Amino acid sequence: MVSKGLMGFWAFVDFLLLAAGGMTIGIAILWQRPSILMHLTLLPEFFTAAMVLGIALCATFLVSLGAVVQKNHVTVGFVVLNYFLIVDAIIVLVVGSIIWFFSLRQRSEYHLRWIALPDATKQLLQDQFSCCGYFNATDNIVIGGYCQSQQFADNLNVNNTDNFCVTPVTKFTDYTLENTFTTIYGYMSIVLTLLVVSLCVIKKREEEERFKKIDAKRGRSFV
Repeated sequence: MVSKGLMGFWAFVDFLLLAAGGMTIGIAILWQRPSILMHLTLLPEFFTAAMVLGIALCATFLVSLGAVVQKNHVTVGFVVLNYFLIVDAIIVLVVGSIIWFFSLRQRSEYHLRWIALPDATKQLLQDQFSCCGYFNATDNIVIGGYCQSQQFADNLNVNNTDNFCVTPVTKFTDYTLENTFTTIYGYMSIVLTLLVVSLCVIKKREEEERFKKIDAKRGRSFV
């Protein structure tokens, strides 16, 4: 019989997988709340990718329930589970890498996104961060609020990068993106651990079945 310790650890990691899936779906929903900075930071594709990843992890948990309730001599459920886990690992790697690669191009990527923002939104961000323009005081600046005039913006200290919006904007985006892709990459440890433990369960069940057959041939019951 498969040891209680092994199955207990398997169940623990399995529930971590469910927690990761549920958290990812929850975050994907929260991301879509009205938030200028969050929508500036995250591409629409990121929302979709997070939802797909969360659903995939939760679906794998459901498959794991079907696997664990099967009789001890049946291992096909765990085999199917492991295929799902391999797919999960691929999704985690792809989604995490997409966000990571995007984070490496923040200054240029968000410059393009800044240019595309409505003037009213630019002014809100300028007021929030007390900055004028993106790279400098003449780069897509909106006059109004904190940036009361072009002369005011031109007189800002050019050696203080916080005076221009690229620095405060990318501070926020860098923090958000870094936490996002490191968390997603962290899911890989859960997926791979569950994969390895499931392989151990398969091996133990196969050994148990083999011993049963050997004892049956000898005419004795399996102990």
